[in-house]
Amino acid sequence: MAYATDLNTRSQNSFGARLSSMLIDIRARFARRNVYKTTYRELASLSDRELSDLGLNRTMIRRVAYQAAYEM
Repeated sequence: MAYATDLNTRSQNSFGARLSSMLIDIRARFARRNVYKTTYRELASLSDRELSDLGLNRTMIRRVAYQAAYEM
C-alpha cells in the first residue's frame, strides 16, 4: 500500500512540474512578444530621418524588432 501511495505522489509532482514549466514558458513567450511589440511601435513612430540616422529604413523595422525579441 505504501508503494501505491508513493507512485501517486510522484505522478502529482511530475504533473506539477510540467504545469509549472508550461506556465514559465507562457510567461516567457508573452514577455518576448511584448518586447517585439514595444520595439516595433517605437521604431515605427520614428521619422524617416531618425531611422536613417540609426542606419535603418522602414522595411527593416519588423526584422529589427524580431531580432530584439527572439534572437537575444
